[in-house]
Amino acid sequence: MKSPAVNQAIVILRQLRKITEESDSLSDKLNRIIALIVKDMKADAGALYLMVDESSLEVFAAIGYNDDIAHKVTMRKGEGLVGDIAETARSVAAADAWSHPKFVFKPEMGEDKYKSFAGVPLIRNRRAIGVLTVQSFETHEYSRLEIEILETVAMVMTEIVSSEEMNKYKQVLIRERGLVGRDKIKGLGLSKGYGLGNAVIHRRGRIVTKIFAEDKAQELLRLEAAHTRMNADLDEKFNSTRLGIGEHTDILDTYRMFAKDKGWYQKIADNVQSGLTAEAAVERAYEDMWNRLSGTTDQYLKERLHDLRDVSDRLQSYLRGDYAIVSKSDAEDIVIIAQTMGPADLMDYDYSKIRGLIIEDGTPTMHVAIVAKALGIPVVAKIKGLFDEVKDGQLIGVDGNEGYIYISPSLETQKKFKARNAEKEQQQARLEALKDKPSVTKDGVKINMYINVGLAFDLDYIASTNCDGVGLYRTEIPFMASDVMPDVSRQFSYYKDLMDRAGERKVTFRSLDVGSDKLLPYWSNSGEENPAIGWRSIRITLDRRAILRKQMRAFLRAAAGKELNVMFPMISNLSEFEEAKETLLIELEKEKRKSGEVPRKVNIGLMVEVPAVVFQLDAILEQADFISIGTNDLAQFVFACDRGNPKLAERYDVLSAPFLNMMRQIISAADRHKVYCSVCGEMASNPVEAMALIGLGYRNLSMSGSAFGKVKSMVRTLNCEDITDYVQTLLKSQKRTLRPQLISYAHDHGIEI
Repeated sequence: MKSPAVNQAIVILRQLRKITEESDSLSDKLNRIIALIVKDMKADAGALYLMVDESSLEVFAAIGYNDDIAHKVTMRKGEGLVGDIAETARSVAAADAWSHPKFVFKPEMGEDKYKSFAGVPLIRNRRAIGVLTVQSFETHEYSRLEIEILETVAMVMTEIVSSEEMNKYKQVLIRERGLVGRDKIKGLGLSKGYGLGNAVIHRRGRIVTKIFAEDKAQELLRLEAAHTRMNADLDEKFNSTRLGIGEHTDILDTYRMFAKDKGWYQKIADNVQSGLTAEAAVERAYEDMWNRLSGTTDQYLKERLHDLRDVSDRLQSYLRGDYAIVSKSDAEDIVIIAQTMGPADLMDYDYSKIRGLIIEDGTPTMHVAIVAKALGIPVVAKIKGLFDEVKDGQLIGVDGNEGYIYISPSLETQKKFKARNAEKEQQQARLEALKDKPSVTKDGVKINMYINVGLAFDLDYIASTNCDGVGLYRTEIPFMASDVMPDVSRQFSYYKDLMDRAGERKVTFRSLDVGSDKLLPYWSNSGEENPAIGWRSIRITLDRRAILRKQMRAFLRAAAGKELNVMFPMISNLSEFEEAKETLLIELEKEKRKSGEVPRKVNIGLMVEVPAVVFQLDAILEQADFISIGTNDLAQFVFACDRGNPKLAERYDVLSAPFLNMMRQIISAADRHKVYCSVCGEMASNPVEAMALIGLGYRNLSMSGSAFGKVKSMVRTLNCEDITDYVQTLLKSQKRTLRPQLISYAHDHGIEI
């Protein structure tokens, strides 16, 4: 049985379809449609606002207001109730619009006689492209049922206003406003590099055209088949692709877990039961989640919404049967242009041909940008309107260093791009030649260089880089990639494989580090307001001691006969370290009694990530065999700065005197106690930052495999004594960042960064 909202929406949509099939002019059609919606919703006025550029809307059709206001009344994005809906892409209802804090009076509109207001967004590819509103003379509390009717109608309205006829109509308006074509456009560079290739327009998402189901049982069967096939194909794609994406290997598996989420799937099935087609049910499930979460300031939840949009689009493509179809090009060099894109979508293309990626919407933490960066693909984002402006096959240049794109670049510009890419290839050849050379500075100081490892294909870096070992093995990745908690034998298989591949090289395991932005599918999320400083990491495993004991058991068995190095993350005080250490030692004694097959030596350490530890360092170093500094979280906590927030990305810098002084304090304490100390955070992966660390006294660096060559090149062109003296002169500086001075020093002294 269909819900009341579905039944009433069916009535409206049948009449709406009839209007669209008639041969009236576009403006007449839109006015008739608004009149129909106003009548059937028992309202007194209604309007359709459409985005004409990235910052403003204007009325395209209206009933019940002043005469002839189409294309004369405009609203900025974020201005008034309509602008707020366009900005947030969330529905708004107000019994008394005048008392709403977002209300803005437009006298030219002629709405002074109306009280109540309801508005819903027209959403395409995550963005509101318009707003549909109704108003009434009397104060009226719009019910959830009425809003659902409007939202369902808006889904079909999106199809109409995205038609070729409408696009041509809008292009005429844009030209009349003087918005001429562009050939060099500034955006936001998310991944460095230079790319030149033919445009390929990525069109994964499509508008749902059939809303209501004729046979619910058949729709549920279609949904189940599409969902099963999609997940099977994702498993095959991710398991067979050896991307080697360094520090960010968890992204693809997190995406896969999202696609298998049971709660999301059940919500879609419930929507089908209410009378929607499977495609419309997927879209409604996404819109419901968007309405609940799009206002959040939590960066993790915002990225999850991006993942949900990507997975929803992918599932709809399986329902349509066109999942294997992506925009094709015979060109050997392509530049992909997308309004938005998921990490799995990038892998649908032959990524050996991809020379650049342009995303209309994007942030540095956007997952597809992170994967593209790991593949060496330059990425530029924040360029509105390009998706509709550029045509397939058009030559595009992408400058990820400066954040520019070039449409149909001149021959001179093409020559510059090719020259820069030739330089990059020469640099890669030089880095490859460094493989068998020692990581020793010009004045003979040995810098031990390790790699950070996540998934199995990261292990290839052990041989390809000829590194000194694994400085950080992220043990949470197998936990995140599994549908159930891995038992001891399964964990043992992961860890044993790593130990075998490493041979006699040093390997350091980090105990389970989950919580915050790393959630497990089989654990419920407690919904903390501040998860980064909440119940996470060692705090979880000390509270759930059985998990920690099992992992310690797997470590001990995997390292039997070898040296075992285990470090505990997110330690905040000495007693936490003592508890964790004791747990490992108890399991060691159990293994000795049980089988006698144990590591020949066990070293127990901790990660320095919480500033409180720095003030207890002397006491901790008396009990720790080694320490490793996680600069990502340490910097985040020192500066009280969310490292995932793009608004803060340029505000705080680890290359500032306060942070460098803290890093010097840590290495000085470790040296006094003769305790091994390394850095395994992102600072070690950046040549300039790694140079500063060496100047502070660090001799053990662990980095992403993809950054290994550049850091090694820096090490071999560096004079350790000179950089030590120079860094000491900078530590009293009051400047926000010392990065420009360090870069200039490197250039002046021939250091390759």
